[in-house]
Amino acid sequence: MRYPEGGGLTAERRAFREGIRLRAGERFAAGEKTAVIAKDLRVSVRSVERWRRAWREGGMEALRSTGPANSPTVTDAQFAVLEEELGKGPSAHGFEDERWTLARVQAVIRRRLRVSLSAAAVWRLLKRHGWSRLAAACGAWILFEDEAGFSMTPPRARTWGRSGHTPVIRVRGRSRRRTSVAALCCYKPGEKSRLIHRPRAHLLLKGARKSFSWKDYRDLLVRAHIQLGGPIVVIWDNLNTHLAAGLKRYEAEHDWLTTVRLPPYAPDLNPVEAVWSLVRRAMANSAFDTPDDLDRKLRRELRRIHLRPHLIDGCLTATGLTINQPTPP
Repeated sequence: MRYPEGGGLTAERRAFREGIRLRAGERFAAGEKTAVIAKDLRVSVRSVERWRRAWREGGMEALRSTGPANSPTVTDAQFAVLEEELGKGPSAHGFEDERWTLARVQAVIRRRLRVSLSAAAVWRLLKRHGWSRLAAACGAWILFEDEAGFSMTPPRARTWGRSGHTPVIRVRGRSRRRTSVAALCCYKPGEKSRLIHRPRAHLLLKGARKSFSWKDYRDLLVRAHIQLGGPIVVIWDNLNTHLAAGLKRYEAEHDWLTTVRLPPYAPDLNPVEAVWSLVRRAMANSAFDTPDDLDRKLRRELRRIHLRPHLIDGCLTATGLTINQPTPP
């Protein structure tokens, strides 16, 4: 197919694509789901997710065609102007929080430099000049997530006793009750570290779920976002539930959420592992009378850690990782 001089799509084709995007925008406003819109409009889910992000940042105008694609460029002098504008922060440009997203940078380039770039071109421009997504997420809380299971059989620990007399603690017999806990160690420079957790009791019955679902993780992240009052970057392992399509779709639809995966088999990099160590040490050699007794003990120990930010900081120190105040690139 031959394009008109200067390259790009024909005016008719651009108008057709713009119409699809505007129809999608109307359905965004109606609260329809991404997968349903993609199916009805016969486009990819990824395209709809990209349009939804643009619509959320700039409304219906962000979905309109910007004209023929003539490969616009940003000179070094222009980027210096752009960098100065970005240094003022998103709120100075009318955005609701302090996160630079591609759509927001794209809007600033359009308004300040009078240049229309695609999201991909903005990404390449920022990378070329030493910017990164994590730098753009300045002001976000850094969250580490992990989960663990606890049963009525208590963990064992060493204790002092008279020579020749082995200490014995009697506990209940085998119990089918098990409690899982998902926890978040939350860090942000200049703020007290926090521990947010979500317990879930399981009955080991045939067919019953024995772990957290992706919706449980979603609800935990929503709770953390509300309690912390800002965007969050969640660092967790490669558990298959963390990679669920529903969770990925939820992340794509919400700019306040970014997830990062730890390297495989790297529990030593997750401070929540040290939290479990503190909890089990406190529960060692305990005899639980009832499942409710187990739950109360778990909640009490997790709250004790939550009220002592220095313990949460120590868990991070044990990993060898540090979180420093971000500086502008």
